[in-house]
Amino acid sequence: MTQIFDTHAHYDDEAFDEDREELLEMLPQKGIAKVVNVGASLSSCKRTIELMNRYDYIYGAIGVHPNETAELTEESFEWLRQQCQSEKCVAVGEIGLDYYWDEPEREIQKSWFVRQLNLAKELKKPVVIHSRDAAKDTVDLMTAEKAGEIGGVIHCYSYTKETAKTFLDMGFFIGIGGVLTFKNARKLKEAAEYIPLERIVLETDCPYLAPEPNRGKRNSSLNIPYVISVLADLKGVDEETVRRAAWENAHKLYRLTCEGKC
Repeated sequence: MTQIFDTHAHYDDEAFDEDREELLEMLPQKGIAKVVNVGASLSSCKRTIELMNRYDYIYGAIGVHPNETAELTEESFEWLRQQCQSEKCVAVGEIGLDYYWDEPEREIQKSWFVRQLNLAKELKKPVVIHSRDAAKDTVDLMTAEKAGEIGGVIHCYSYTKETAKTFLDMGFFIGIGGVLTFKNARKLKEAAEYIPLERIVLETDCPYLAPEPNRGKRNSSLNIPYVISVLADLKGVDEETVRRAAWENAHKLYRLTCEGKC
């Protein structure tokens, strides 16, 4: 059975403070062979660095989430640049736009989104894009900044299949997680049916967005098989086909070698 690569997790979150070490040490035994822990704020980036330095199967994405961009300064952005050059930092992220909370103001979000896109271009690393209720501005900025030359993933995909085509045409992967299992996720299910399997990666966004039957509980990489099951049904293939495709896609996304397993 092909192992699992969780392409987007937040194990630095305080939700894991009580049992983080125990849980992380269990993952490889449960078939979770690789994880990318994703920074969202300057402090979470620091904790992400600690995790990727401690566990050989944990990699990091370093970046500042749109809702946290008000904390960025030229000095802290230079610190980000330095951290992103680490060998185990596989992407710049998560970066983007979030109009659901609509804070800080949109121009601040856009400005730092562009700066971080250009940082990824400078360092030749893919980007992890967060986009919520901001499809048009996300696409417009990505197009203007030639994000297709950078590559990366649209994390926690939540838009239509038509918008998915736009991101696919740019060469991006699409991140799919627990929301796919929700009964009311009709739009996402339609998009997942449309998106080619070779462009889908699996993620948790843990501790958030646990799939059915654990919806509302703390999420972890151990829940990914529930997503695999639903995705296999939607695609009309067996679960091993989904596992293998997602494993290979994750390595392509983050430009990692498969150690002979792909």
